[in-house]
Amino acid sequence: MEIQGELIVINETETIGAKGFQKRLAVVKTDEQYPQTIPVEFTQEKVSLLDNFKLGDIVKIGINLRGAEWKGRYFANIQGWNINKGEREKSAGSFMPDRQTQNAKVVQLQEDDLPF
Repeated sequence: MEIQGELIVINETETIGAKGFQKRLAVVKTDEQYPQTIPVEFTQEKVSLLDNFKLGDIVKIGINLRGAEWKGRYFANIQGWNINKGEREKSAGSFMPDRQTQNAKVVQLQEDDLPF
């Protein structure tokens, strides 16, 4: 899966535990009708992928959804495994079309597909 948006947070690398587990948080704000702020966690050797980016950069991040259960509680996180520079879409000015735009395209295609 991928998400695309503007980097609004890039935390420093944290080292946790005696074994030296490393993690680093980045937050991406999507550009859509209802923008979302999505926290993405990079771990171990992937923390250095954020070194070449700065706040305000438009990025595309490859992600995996992760979930776990601990003592009857459930947790989910978004783990980043790849990050590249992105671009704002020039025509629409957004990264992901909203549902109304997608539905309008479907309706238009159906209307154009007349049998005569």
